[in-house]
Amino acid sequence: MTAAFHEVLFPLDVALGSAGGPERRTEIVALGSGREERNARWAHSRRRYDAGYGIKTFEALSEVVAFFEERRGRLHGFRWRDRLDHSSAAPGVAVSPTDQALGVGDGETAAFALKKTYGGAYAPYARPIVKPVPGSVRVAVAGVEAEAGTAFTVDTAAGTVTFLPGHVPDIGEAVTAGFTFDVPVRFDTDYLEADLSAFAAGAIPKIPLVEIKS
Repeated sequence: MTAAFHEVLFPLDVALGSAGGPERRTEIVALGSGREERNARWAHSRRRYDAGYGIKTFEALSEVVAFFEERRGRLHGFRWRDRLDHSSAAPGVAVSPTDQALGVGDGETAAFALKKTYGGAYAPYARPIVKPVPGSVRVAVAGVEAEAGTAFTVDTAAGTVTFLPGHVPDIGEAVTAGFTFDVPVRFDTDYLEADLSAFAAGAIPKIPLVEIKS
């Protein structure tokens, strides 16, 4: 069976109680002088999660086992809602079409990739967003909101906004967007150990997930 990505969301009630976050890969070389050199091995962070922390009932555990089986373990990817970071806006703030800068029009370019920028004072990081939540993307050109379906379309499987003929941003016009998004992940194990006696006693099963990078 060939690996694929399933555009389905991991059980949300379990995901909201999970643990995890971004991981970086940094190489540190100690020099003879006592100084060190640090190099980033990855251009983008990779997120890891443990869904086991979100399972509180036998029903939830059974639901995750069924989800695991349908994904064939590590074979197929799926969507994951990161409770800490799933919006273009700041926590507690509603999504706005001017949340994130996507680029500047040149009168010809019609497709713009969604991204979210972190920081700004020293070394801002632009994270590619490839799994926006369907129906959540709002776009503005030169600060004026564009109408979805009339001025642009969104590929929610790839995170791309494409302007339709007659609506391509002119030279110098800023293109911005606001959205909510999921993280593309897969199970990071082919074995789920469900010890019901331990679970009843309060033990938390390990259900590791890892972000899929394209």
